[in-house]
Amino acid sequence: MKQGWLRVYAPGFLLGFVGLAAWWVGYRQGAAEWLLPLLAVAIAVSFMAERWWPYDPAFNQNRGDAGRDGMHALVNEGLNLLAIGAIPLVAAWVPWQLWPQQWSFGWQLLLAIIAADLGITLVHYASHRWAWLWRLHAVHHSVTRMYGFNGLMKHPLHQTAEALGGVLPLLLLGMPYPVAAVLAFAIAIQLLLQHSNVDMRPGWLGKVMAWAPLHRFHHMRYGSAGDVNFGLFLTVWDHLLGTAFDARYRMRVDDLGIGSQPEYPQDYLGQLCAPFQALPHDPPPLPPPGLLPSSR
Repeated sequence: MKQGWLRVYAPGFLLGFVGLAAWWVGYRQGAAEWLLPLLAVAIAVSFMAERWWPYDPAFNQNRGDAGRDGMHALVNEGLNLLAIGAIPLVAAWVPWQLWPQQWSFGWQLLLAIIAADLGITLVHYASHRWAWLWRLHAVHHSVTRMYGFNGLMKHPLHQTAEALGGVLPLLLLGMPYPVAAVLAFAIAIQLLLQHSNVDMRPGWLGKVMAWAPLHRFHHMRYGSAGDVNFGLFLTVWDHLLGTAFDARYRMRVDDLGIGSQPEYPQDYLGQLCAPFQALPHDPPPLPPPGLLPSSR
């Protein structure tokens, strides 16, 4: 029974919550504001599943970071709400309409997810190549345990950069407000799955979707070893970029974080200021044998 739940958890979580959001907003024309309490339910389900079926029980232990992560989530999701609320202003400013509004809502949402996934993935990839972007993105990589809430832990400026790369082009094409609202919700749901501490076993879908079994390797603390698995929804982008990685290795608390900055700030205000400070750097530690480049 447990193995069955672990196989269906990730696809069921994604399709269940995003499908419900699409039905409510896209087909029932319900108020998008109800997606916020629906996200709260998804977070609660994620927390419960992590305690029932943990990948590593140590990832469930509060390391003094729960309040900080909650603040990140509150601020970042609040900014998302403000951005969604501004969509009608963008629509009024854009003098053309190139979005396929004649498509069904489901197909419009799928197009939005794939296109935003590509844009966000490229910004993510650039964030590991360009120093000024990395300084903002490093906040996300400072985590020392992997659980669902980590996905919502980002510097607000880096979240803005990802939104500009992934969502702004769609808005300029005329993406409607309901599609944008469910897209933002779908991204939040996917981030919960990407960083989940559930010991999910999605089988072949885990090779296609960028869920926790692959994304955990992106948070390796061993210098450039973590420059892998950048995709948000799909792994195809990493195969095209040459950054896809998998290994038979169980990630542990000691494998996570920024190895070259073991003293990276762990409080919320400190992390907001960290990109603009000269922080000390150490040589990055070497990866264990199971994560050496030869094992890729």
